[in-house]
Amino acid sequence: MTTFALPQVTENAESPIASAVREGLHTCPKRLPAWLFYDEDGSNLFDQITRLPEYYLTRTERQILSDHAQEILSQATGSEPTRLHIAELGAGSADKTRLLLKAAVDRQQTLIYEPVDVSSSALEAARERIEREIPGVEVCPRVLNYTQGLDLEPTANGERRLVLYIGSSIGNFEPLEGVNVLKGVRAGLEPGDTLLLGVDLLKPEATLLAAYDDKLGITARFNLNMLARLNRELGAGFDLGSFAHRALWNPIDSRIEMHLESLIGQSVSIPALDLEVAFNAGETIHTENSYKYGPGQPEDLLFRSGFLPETTWFDPQEWFAVCLARAR
Repeated sequence: MTTFALPQVTENAESPIASAVREGLHTCPKRLPAWLFYDEDGSNLFDQITRLPEYYLTRTERQILSDHAQEILSQATGSEPTRLHIAELGAGSADKTRLLLKAAVDRQQTLIYEPVDVSSSALEAARERIEREIPGVEVCPRVLNYTQGLDLEPTANGERRLVLYIGSSIGNFEPLEGVNVLKGVRAGLEPGDTLLLGVDLLKPEATLLAAYDDKLGITARFNLNMLARLNRELGAGFDLGSFAHRALWNPIDSRIEMHLESLIGQSVSIPALDLEVAFNAGETIHTENSYKYGPGQPEDLLFRSGFLPETTWFDPQEWFAVCLARAR
């Protein structure tokens, strides 16, 4: 067992992190929300994941955006000659987004881009890079949790908002939760605004599992960093060596699941919450779901959320889909 000094506690028992941990570790089975992945270390690890050979999602979606950028922007603009104002949910490093931003600047010379994320460090890195590489883009970062509602700056006269929700992030939510998240996004838009939704599609189980359990172990480090974050921010006493990353395919619910398995019977103290959490050997903390969609399901999800699906673009293998839908 690794011995280490407990860090200074920086969160209190009323913080969102503390509330999520208290609730999640009291449930049976135990679970923690996926947004806890994305502190600075987690955001950096996820950026590494997107470049792994097993992780097909990022490069496949990037190719779709590259092939269809002008078509996507033209359709989002609509029949009237309007300017686009682009926002992005869960933007992170905004790597793929630059394809659309460059195409938008080619069309209208200047552009306001509002990346939304819970990681201020990722947003600042994205702002610096985008404004350096794409003159004409003004980046206005928004540090907020979009799942609790979409609160963006009003668009100017003659502008129409395009919201990007790419990377199959919607797949992290249970189906009903996903509808509610998209309804919250719709509530922050005007009729005629558009949403570009990226979703991962069903494919062979071996391909799916490899994407979430890579040979280099970067995804394992990403998963375990959630416990490291609780150590740093809540003064928790998780020994990372006594937990292991587990990824499995749930065919009934059509989702990849990520878990952290306790390798031994143990008790973990979380001083900031005045909490002691017992684990049996083999017991897990469920940290993420990633739902995979079949034909017609993304469009149905959008329709039930207050959008009218217009066009869906695929890669040649039909492993991934990017759907444009208009707010009704």
